[in-house]
Amino acid sequence: MRWRFVNPAYYLKRPKHLALLFIAFVFISFFVWDRQTLVREHEEEILMLKEEVEHLQIELEELKNEGGVSVKKTNTTSKRIDFIKIDGLTTDPIEAQRREKLQPQSKNGVDSFGGLGATLIVSYDTLYIMGLDEQFQRAREWVANSLDFNKNYDASVFETTIRLRCKAKDIADRLLPAWNTPSGIPYNFINLVHGNAHNPGWTGGDSILAYSGTEQLEFIALTQRTGDPKYQQKVENVILVLNKTFPADGLLPIYINPHRGTTSHSTITFGAMGDSFYEYLLKVWIQGNKTAEVKHYREMWETSMKGLLSLVRKTGPSSFTYISEKIGNSLIDKMDELACFAPGMIALGSSGYGPDDSTKFLNLAEELALTCYNFYQSTPTKLAGEKYFFHSGQDMTVGTSWNILRPETVESLFYLWRLTGNKTYQEWGWNIFQAFEKNSRVESGYVGLKDVNTGVKDNMMQSFFLAETLKYLYLYFRHHRLYHWTSGYLTPKPIL
Repeated sequence: MRWRFVNPAYYLKRPKHLALLFIAFVFISFFVWDRQTLVREHEEEILMLKEEVEHLQIELEELKNEGGVSVKKTNTTSKRIDFIKIDGLTTDPIEAQRREKLQPQSKNGVDSFGGLGATLIVSYDTLYIMGLDEQFQRAREWVANSLDFNKNYDASVFETTIRLRCKAKDIADRLLPAWNTPSGIPYNFINLVHGNAHNPGWTGGDSILAYSGTEQLEFIALTQRTGDPKYQQKVENVILVLNKTFPADGLLPIYINPHRGTTSHSTITFGAMGDSFYEYLLKVWIQGNKTAEVKHYREMWETSMKGLLSLVRKTGPSSFTYISEKIGNSLIDKMDELACFAPGMIALGSSGYGPDDSTKFLNLAEELALTCYNFYQSTPTKLAGEKYFFHSGQDMTVGTSWNILRPETVESLFYLWRLTGNKTYQEWGWNIFQAFEKNSRVESGYVGLKDVNTGVKDNMMQSFFLAETLKYLYLYFRHHRLYHWTSGYLTPKPIL
């Protein structure tokens, strides 16, 4: 008798029972949908809190070696000179300002890279491009005569690699022990004197994808210039290890076990801690002149672009295109401003496809660039927040509201302007520069914002602002004298 309740004919003969069944179905569906919505919202909140904790932990690691700075002012008969006393040594304030990471509002320095001259070194090419010859020569002399890597300091292998180009062999030899792991996946921090390598505790001992896969360009270039193959072998081995188990969608979680070389269950993102891995796959292929020896980099990159397409979503009501994130099988409707490197990367790589795919990816790059520009335009200060969330019926809301002068959007707009010739991108770059001038300019430099909604300033000028953000903004209006476009990438051209 009980099986009659699963027979549709039973309900067709009893309309009231059918109505009750329908009401029960609607109620259960609504309850399940409501629970899933709450779970998804909690996942977003937990992810946001986790990322803020990780950001603070990274900052804490950087500030562990911060040194004290005192200022002493002296007048001379010919002109007034301010001297800065650091660790008992008196030095020219301009030299000190460039050696330290500048804090423009308080005018105090922070040794967040252990006194390795990060701001000065990464700004080398910016000084040259802007025609600041005197400052460029002084910077070169400081690197040649004063830069010393023999410091009892736990350096981020990733951050140090992408910043230090001079005295490259010395610093690279100090970093190489980080790759001495069972899998060849490097540890992300290493003591520059003792060579002790480790990962930060908050990753559970894992290495970070972007940190581990973003040394190829520099180390390959070092092998080319020194003739010593060990640098290239170490970093290319990382790609070979990852390629052995490379997923069909080309998307890797942000944590990798350095002992087994396998990925851990964690976020998949083109934002923080994932971003530059994908960027370097493409750029190593370009650096290698797109030859057969680097073909696997391009193949891995194209596989990852298929995965990227699976993360692409559109907002309502304005249909802004964005790249979501993924945890397990769940998509998170969130995009970092850091992921705004992707429009430029996709545009740069579009020329390697056939005509149809080339057009498709270039169009995607332009759609994403529009979204990234609106990250800026959607706030009262016209400066972008760090992270954005997308909810049903809403275009975008700021999730993390600080701005630390990042270069990703202006770099992408620069690539698109050079590739398409569309001056709209040039104008957008100019608008972003004006927003920096209005909200971030202070007497001694530029600062980030604690909140892009209120405009409250922080006290830090990140080293990448001079090295990248300001450089790209300058090149919007000086490109024809410095660079030309060859075979899909920028090559140097003498200053006229």
